[in-house]
Amino acid sequence: MSVFGPLESLRDRPIPPPPEGGARGYRELPIAFDGAANKEPLVLAHDFGIGGENFYAQTRNPPYYGVIPGSIDALYLREGAAKRLRDVNARLAAVDLELFLFDGWRPQAVQGYFHDHWLPGELRKRKPHLSESELAAEVTNYWAAPSAGRDAPSPHSTGGAVDLTIRWRGGDPLWMGSLFDDASPLAHTTRFETEISPDAFSFSDEEARANRRLLYWLMVEVGFASNPSEWWHFSFGDQMWAKLRGEPEALYAGTEAT
Repeated sequence: MSVFGPLESLRDRPIPPPPEGGARGYRELPIAFDGAANKEPLVLAHDFGIGGENFYAQTRNPPYYGVIPGSIDALYLREGAAKRLRDVNARLAAVDLELFLFDGWRPQAVQGYFHDHWLPGELRKRKPHLSESELAAEVTNYWAAPSAGRDAPSPHSTGGAVDLTIRWRGGDPLWMGSLFDDASPLAHTTRFETEISPDAFSFSDEEARANRRLLYWLMVEVGFASNPSEWWHFSFGDQMWAKLRGEPEALYAGTEAT
């Protein structure tokens, strides 16, 4: 039997194309401000048995190699999201795997730094031909703008969005085909569903495809939605989740860690 045991079938199941239009316009959806879910607290992922290290609060974090202004060590999530990740971890534990988090709830200072400064600067160096409107559009493919008022929070400010991967328990991560935070089409969740030629093969690409499938299905089956532009980003309860899943409203508004 495969080392992935009963999870092997998920590595063989193709990731479907994202819904038409992807997540565009997600901040226009309403939020159930008075709903029970929005009263959930932020909790520490570690308290739910979920491992990780905040990617932005360390220096071994390519391509940045430096602590990001405003970053925090803690990994916070809404309680409902944390419980679902705990359920995923229970499935992974049976084959000696576990989730590993890069980020959860995110301060607006970090969001603003990447959206307003870091990524625009990198794109200007690499693509000087882009107009300002083209540059702004490319930035938002990978970095949401900071929260724009009560009705339009950035996904990570709600505590429902999470960046993560899978690793062997206490060991190496599974190969996913790109760096975390690779702001390019290589990061698109379905990249290896569509870019592997039938006339050629790459063990690296095939392994990345299988592992992305595993992560995708484990997360989707407990209620998360996958960001089509980032294989590592999943949402539960925020406006992006509502848009991608066809829900009438988001469960979570923006919140603050205390």
